[in-house]
Amino acid sequence: MRVLITGGRGQLGCALQDSLTRHHVSALDLPEMDVTDPGDVRRAFDELRPELVIHAAAWTDTAGCESDPERALLVNGEGTRHVAEDCTRAGVAMLYVSTNEVFDGETAEPYAEEAEPNPINAYGRSKLAGERHVQSTVERHYVVRTSWLYGPGRVSFPEKVLQAAAEARPLKGVTDEIASPTWTADLAAGIAVLVLGAPFGTYHLTNSGHCSRLEWVREIVRLAGLGDLTVEPTSQSEFGVPYRKPRFSALANVNAASLGIELRRWQQALEEHLRRSRNEPGAAAPAPQVNR
Repeated sequence: MRVLITGGRGQLGCALQDSLTRHHVSALDLPEMDVTDPGDVRRAFDELRPELVIHAAAWTDTAGCESDPERALLVNGEGTRHVAEDCTRAGVAMLYVSTNEVFDGETAEPYAEEAEPNPINAYGRSKLAGERHVQSTVERHYVVRTSWLYGPGRVSFPEKVLQAAAEARPLKGVTDEIASPTWTADLAAGIAVLVLGAPFGTYHLTNSGHCSRLEWVREIVRLAGLGDLTVEPTSQSEFGVPYRKPRFSALANVNAASLGIELRRWQQALEEHLRRSRNEPGAAAPAPQVNR
């Protein structure tokens, strides 16, 4: 199958390339493909003639989206619309990568796929706009929501925590933001299984289990052998970020699990990621783990 990945040089885009080796994959990113430019999108479709498009390109900077919501909607909303329209024109299936932040977090149970979105920040609103464009435009589509992505290819949350520890900066973790840390290698492996023939529709794919940011920081510190370091609890308001995050936005992986597609526990994935980052023995073993 010919697969086009937008955002192909991002952390998820790179992981998807590793997981889709049985297919003919083209991975495009800026500057050769700007999803906000419909001409760029049209040229990519005409030249590559994909049979499936995985739309991973996005502006994921929550603070940046909050300060410039128009750009957020341009990239995450209108950019997705351009891709969706060309998928329909070319008769191509589409998988759109979305986020837990389409939910408001005012619940005590993980969100199932049919839960009603109600984003509380500009990033979430822009990603929901993208979902709506895909759902209303592309008949054969997947919407895959995930959360708290980290992995090789950028300085992600675990690396930021360990960098702060190395510089002897105070370590803090927010207690009132709860979701599921998800390793890009595992998510990509799950997507690779999904597109082999799962029914089209909406899926939640995260590593299993959920935690607060505080618990995530403490687990990073523990797995790095720095368990003697103190990690102080704090809150979103005390942390002083210029945006709101949903308090509880863990996702229930109901639809994928019904097909036998489940990702391993977030603690196991984190341990594997940190081991690979340190090039420890065993790090060359196959990274993704999808229970099926």
